[in-house]
Amino acid sequence: MLTRILLFCGLCVAAASAMATTIYKSTDANGVVSYSDFPTSKNSKPFIFRDGMVEHLERQVRLIIMKKNGVDSVYVRNDLYAPVEVELSFAGVKNASGVPGKPIRRVIPQRTSVRMAQLTATKAGKPVAYVPKFNYFLGDPSGPMVGYRYPLPWRGGPFRISQGANGPYSHFGPKSRYAIDIAMPEGTPIIAARGGVVVKTENRQSGRGTDASGNFVRVLHDDGTMGVYLHLKQGSVRVREGQKVAVGSALALSGNTGNSTGPHLHFVVQRNTGMGLVSIPYRFNQPVGMLPNFALGKQ
Repeated sequence: MLTRILLFCGLCVAAASAMATTIYKSTDANGVVSYSDFPTSKNSKPFIFRDGMVEHLERQVRLIIMKKNGVDSVYVRNDLYAPVEVELSFAGVKNASGVPGKPIRRVIPQRTSVRMAQLTATKAGKPVAYVPKFNYFLGDPSGPMVGYRYPLPWRGGPFRISQGANGPYSHFGPKSRYAIDIAMPEGTPIIAARGGVVVKTENRQSGRGTDASGNFVRVLHDDGTMGVYLHLKQGSVRVREGQKVAVGSALALSGNTGNSTGPHLHFVVQRNTGMGLVSIPYRFNQPVGMLPNFALGKQ
């Protein structure tokens, strides 16, 4: 059974583009599921693997515009338990002064509102018109990273790497380049590999669902980096947003949710490097990298 799990986790295909690749899923008469880069039977169906970690923050990071006496005060509200870097500019401006000449870029601390701009009507009694353009990314890009070797973020095993850093199957995007997939049976305890504050969780997704990440936990570390634990079992997440966790704290159970071809943990460390959240290199404090990488067919 474990061999089948390991093989399933490795059966993705090198991307035809930077964002997606198509493989085919089929089930034989005995109920055995297999994946291939070409249709193997009449019941083979396309299985689209997208390298997408999309966390929906629209309700937690948002613009608030307060109008009073011909003055529009534009605020950014950050309800997350982590700072966000934001960029704000204005287009189609009419009857307004105080418009910044270039995009405003600032870091908004957690759980705060910050006024970004104040636009005043140049002709009293006439409305101020503009279209705000607003972008934001999790994290603060300032400050040095602290060297850290991560304990293994699970209990049990030993398990095997099913896809390593820069893996050609799905670890090619900016947010996943240095991620590591560890094949393990569903229900394996997942623990915090580093202390911090829980920023974001997802716990309701079953199967592939609508989010490629499946169920996940994101933890903000003291140096601004974030550890993300993905493809967790539905209903197993034990932590809440804003909760502090220590090394070894129980987070959830491993699963097979999102764009996952078999039960495994996808663990990645990310940092905002300037209006962009990217995967960064890291090391475990045990020689996991010496284990076979089944995604590359090495045993």
